[in-house]
Amino acid sequence: MSSPETLTLASVQEAHKLIKPFIHQTPVLTSTYINTLASTPQTPESLSNTEWSGQTPSNPILRIHFKCENFQRIGAFKARGAFHAIERLKQSPDFDPSRGVVTHSSGNHAQALSLAAKTSSIPAYIVMPTISTPSKIAATLSYSAQITFSGPTAPEREAAAQKIISSTGAALIPPYDHPHIIAGQGTAALELLSQVPTPLNAIITPCGGGGLLSGTALACSESKTKVFGAEPSFEGADDGKRGYYSGKRVEAVKSLTIGDGLRTPVGKIPWSIIYERRLVNGMYSVTEDQIRAAMRLVYERLKVVVEPSAVVGLAVALYNEDFRKMVEQEGGEEGWDLGVVFSGGNVSLAALGELFKDQ
Repeated sequence: MSSPETLTLASVQEAHKLIKPFIHQTPVLTSTYINTLASTPQTPESLSNTEWSGQTPSNPILRIHFKCENFQRIGAFKARGAFHAIERLKQSPDFDPSRGVVTHSSGNHAQALSLAAKTSSIPAYIVMPTISTPSKIAATLSYSAQITFSGPTAPEREAAAQKIISSTGAALIPPYDHPHIIAGQGTAALELLSQVPTPLNAIITPCGGGGLLSGTALACSESKTKVFGAEPSFEGADDGKRGYYSGKRVEAVKSLTIGDGLRTPVGKIPWSIIYERRLVNGMYSVTEDQIRAAMRLVYERLKVVVEPSAVVGLAVALYNEDFRKMVEQEGGEEGWDLGVVFSGGNVSLAALGELFKDQ
């Protein structure tokens, strides 16, 4: 298995070759309307009651390129890392496919690993919290996985997974804190860089456990493309940002942000890439209202289905004045071509109704 220290651009390139037969090359979309909006200063009124109250609104020029992983298999980028992990395991002489694989996840990774395992006729054991949404449970079951329910906390989920490993000998594939997962997730950015005719000045991705962000950083590590992370600020879900600027990884998060895919702390291996190797250029956060506003914009203007976690990068580009001022200063009159990764689109109609019922 690759060690965190040996993960490079080449790791992502090799991962892409390996998983190409199993994944979609997802489309890249643009919107003249959203570019105009992003390149228009916010009103002074919209900045009142924020940390930028009283400041002159910034005026960046942005051309945004949306990498639509909501169109990926299982509806999220997680399929990339899961297929890569399975394919790498199959190459290991120590792996016995009959013993299966195991993970703990309440959502997209559970579905992704179940699909990847089923594709290779490998048993999948998935530990899911009892509070998991019925639609995600149903989707995971549809890929023939065997589900074990546990309590919601990380120790409870890990203990349940360990019990399965003890009884079956299954190989553990964690959701994000694993070199093969990280290299697989980085393939989304690798594709994005090749799909946009103009060199990208930067790519911004959501950051939960950090697998997508750290993989993106590896994919861009030998280019001039900068990489940024985006998080919700609600109830401390911006652990990556807080850790990045304090110099110490935050190890626990307890937030009920609507960006439910981003409620986890950054893992140790992603942190080593994001912070210790300095492959990520900055971290930014946005409010729940800003996430909703960005989500509504995507539905109304791009006509695509995204989940709240997916739009935090766009929300940063539209509403975070620290980010926008940086783009204004560095991009000048030329502006920036910015890649924004939509991480997934797994949201139910009922949940959408709840998100927008008061708006």
